[in-house]
Amino acid sequence: MAASRDLAFPLVILSLVLIRGYSPLPATSRVPEENPVRPQTPRGSDFDSYEFRTEDYSDNTPVTPLPTKKASPDGKTSKRCDYNTCLESQTSCALLASSTGCTCPGSTLFNEVPQPPKLKSLSFNGSDVVAQWCAPHSYVTAYVVSVGGEERRVFTQDRRSGRLGDVDDLAEVCVASVNDAGRSQGACLEYRSTDSSLPLKAGLVGGGLGFLLFLVLAVLLWRHKRQRKQEASVSVHDVAGTERRPGAQ
Repeated sequence: MAASRDLAFPLVILSLVLIRGYSPLPATSRVPEENPVRPQTPRGSDFDSYEFRTEDYSDNTPVTPLPTKKASPDGKTSKRCDYNTCLESQTSCALLASSTGCTCPGSTLFNEVPQPPKLKSLSFNGSDVVAQWCAPHSYVTAYVVSVGGEERRVFTQDRRSGRLGDVDDLAEVCVASVNDAGRSQGACLEYRSTDSSLPLKAGLVGGGLGFLLFLVLAVLLWRHKRQRKQEASVSVHDVAGTERRPGAQ
C-alpha cells in the first residue's frame, strides 16, 4: 500500500504537467488597450495600409465661404464713398476714393461708350422747362439734351439739371451721356404741362374777362343815366314852353 501511494503522487504531478501543455491557462499579463476610434481590420490583408481620417465620417455638407470685406492698405475695412449721382457740383467719386480710401461702384472706362443717365423729372419754373437727371456709373464729359428729336442744350459733366426754354406740351425730352468714345442712348420723358400753371392761367383769363364785363356794365349804366338826364331836361323845356304860350296871348 505504501508503494502504491508513493507511485500515485508522481502520476498526479505528471498528469497536471501534460494538461497544462495542451490547455494553457489564461495569462495574467495586461493586454494593451486598443484605439476606440480606429476601426478593427483583419491582419494580413489589404486593409493593413488603411489610415483612419476624420473627414471620412463627415456628412459631406458643402461649406459656403463667408464673404470677406475689402480692406484698405492701412488694414482698415473700406466703406463706400459718400457720393450722390444726382447732386451737382460735387467732388468726383474717383477723387474721393484716392483721397479717403473709400470705394466707388463699378464704372465704365473712358474708352467705352458711357451708360445713359437717369432722367428724373421735367418741370416748369414759371418761364422755362427744367430737366433733372442723375449721372451714370461711367466716364462722362458732357450731357446733351434734345427736345422733339432735335438737340437743344449741352451741359458739362458736373451738371445734373438744366433749363430748356419753352417746350411744347407732349414733346419728348431726352438726355444722353457723352465722352470721347461716343454717345449713349437717350433717357427720355414726355413733357406734360403741370396742373399748377393751369389755375394761374385760368385766374388771369377769368380776371380779365371779369374786368371787361365790369367796364361794359359801367359804360352802360353811365349812358343810361345820361340818357335819363337828357330826357328830363327835354321835358322841362317842353313844360316851360307850354306855360309861356297862354300868357303871351
